[in-house]
Amino acid sequence: MEMKKRISLELRNRTPAEVAELVVDNCRSSDGEVEGLTDDFKELEFLSMVNVGLTSLAKLPSLPKLRKLELSDNNISGGLETLSEKCPNLTYLNLSGNKIKELSTVEALQNLKNLKSLDLFNCEITTLEEYRESIFELLPQVVYLDGFDAEDNEAPDSEADDDDEDEDGEEGTGPLGDYDDEDDDDEGSEGGEVGLSYLTKEGIQDEDEDDDYVEEEEEEAGEEGAGVHGEKRKRAAEDEGEDDDDDDDD
Repeated sequence: MEMKKRISLELRNRTPAEVAELVVDNCRSSDGEVEGLTDDFKELEFLSMVNVGLTSLAKLPSLPKLRKLELSDNNISGGLETLSEKCPNLTYLNLSGNKIKELSTVEALQNLKNLKSLDLFNCEITTLEEYRESIFELLPQVVYLDGFDAEDNEAPDSEADDDDEDEDGEEGTGPLGDYDDEDDDDEGSEGGEVGLSYLTKEGIQDEDEDDDYVEEEEEEAGEEGAGVHGEKRKRAAEDEGEDDDDDDDD
């Protein structure tokens, strides 16, 4: 598919000024130039033209808000000064798999003051002696070259890091939350059983104590009753004795 037609399709009923991201990978540029892009794409921040047969960037329109530009697997060998003129705010540039051979070609990127990441992987320039040291010296604003900084630390993938954090957060929160709930349930049920048995035991003890108390009262009452009956019997006996005496006197 031709680049012009592909760009028209990618608009999807939007105006060029409404497009912030545009991907036209694997289409075809008829003459090796950028086609179908105009200055109307003034809000464009991400542009990907991978494997479209580009040999020149001369017809690239002014894209003042462009931050990321993917140009890998084309046939670009020079003319990179156009990027400084048309895309002054680039922070990421991928030129891997192109025909770039000399450091002088890359020197044209010095005016891209915001450029932090540059990819020249699979370009002939990478075979030069002290290639990495030379690029970092030539372009001091660049932090990551071919995905690694000057100390060979890998460039972070912000989107992947965010996804990993989300997944870790979800995985970490879920089990911990479930585990805590289970613990709470177990503790609650155990506490309930202990409390119930404790209360039941208390109740039994209270009942036993009440029974003992009642028995003691009954025993005491019995003893008192026995004493009273004894006294009554004694008095009755005495009364009978007195009656007998009176009879004898008579």
